[in-house]
Amino acid sequence: MFDLTHRRRRKELVESLFNPELVKEFVGGDLLNELGMSIRADIKENDSEYIVEAELPGVTKEEIVVEFKEDVLTISGQKQKEIDEEKENYVRRERKLGKVSRSFYVQNIHSDGITADYKDGVLKIILPKMQESTSDSHRIEIK
Repeated sequence: MFDLTHRRRRKELVESLFNPELVKEFVGGDLLNELGMSIRADIKENDSEYIVEAELPGVTKEEIVVEFKEDVLTISGQKQKEIDEEKENYVRRERKLGKVSRSFYVQNIHSDGITADYKDGVLKIILPKMQESTSDSHRIEIK
């Protein structure tokens, strides 16, 4: 069985609490969109495995963490953007940090067989199915 664990993104939470136009004006736009930080995922299934293809554009492999713990697959990405600009009579330096995470509830997965590969902004995770349910926890290496 494969269920999605829905979590509200920070932007949606902030907009539900405050006026969206006021927030954009105050923080200077949508940080997650400026950094390209959102996770969209396609999930496929065949007889032996689930295949998750998650989009993480502009993020390097080193900025991604994939974990499987207690039947929950979690994909996290963090991106930092720095702008250094020097012109006549002023110096400007801005820093923006964005972090995003997405979790999926997955049962009956052989956790030792999980593999992940990252290429061209797409993270592909293979979750092999197994017959009996065991709970295991470990970090998955991205190739």
